[in-house]
Amino acid sequence: MLIAAQQCVDGTHSELQLVFEDEHDHSHDHTHGHSHNHSHEHHHGDCGCGDDDVSDHDHNDLLHSHDDNQFVKADIFIATAAVADYRTEEAAPQKIKKTQDAITLSLVKNPDILATISLAHPELFVVGFAAETQDVERYARGKLVAKDLDMIACNDVSRADIGFASDDNAMQVFFSERYERDAITLEKTSKDKIAEQLASIIGQAIGQRKDS
Repeated sequence: MLIAAQQCVDGTHSELQLVFEDEHDHSHDHTHGHSHNHSHEHHHGDCGCGDDDVSDHDHNDLLHSHDDNQFVKADIFIATAAVADYRTEEAAPQKIKKTQDAITLSLVKNPDILATISLAHPELFVVGFAAETQDVERYARGKLVAKDLDMIACNDVSRADIGFASDDNAMQVFFSERYERDAITLEKTSKDKIAEQLASIIGQAIGQRKDS
């Protein structure tokens, strides 16, 4: 998963290439259906024309960007997946038969995906999550600093009314000190609403980051 995450951040993941090729096929077909008189100096940000209305010059620019993997590079990394912290040191090549009363497995630590991406890509806005059962704020703030995150959202999964076994959630959001922002409390509501609020908070923080 670390390799896949790195490829997504760099814009080299095969799924991203497939998305680009599919979008290119549709836009290419569309451009052959009409013509327009935009000059080479024209940029689409200067008028109301859509992205599908692409000149040959603009099309070549898109391909060039695709070759350089510039247009698909990530701006935000949101680490929502709860991946395994440890894995077995050795994988059995065959089924392990039930021949012993007890079995011992040796576990080794997996790479820390969130910390690896965050420390390797300071240009990203990196969001982490913390599901805790005690000292929620202390552990969340510790993770925020240790992994050099921009923002972390945490919740208390010891509560029976929110979290894993519920359609609702409630969260606290903390920011890196460089943003000089107070913590935000998201009161209990549906997980869809929580997601919408988090997306809005991320957008505001990114805007602040660009303005600073």
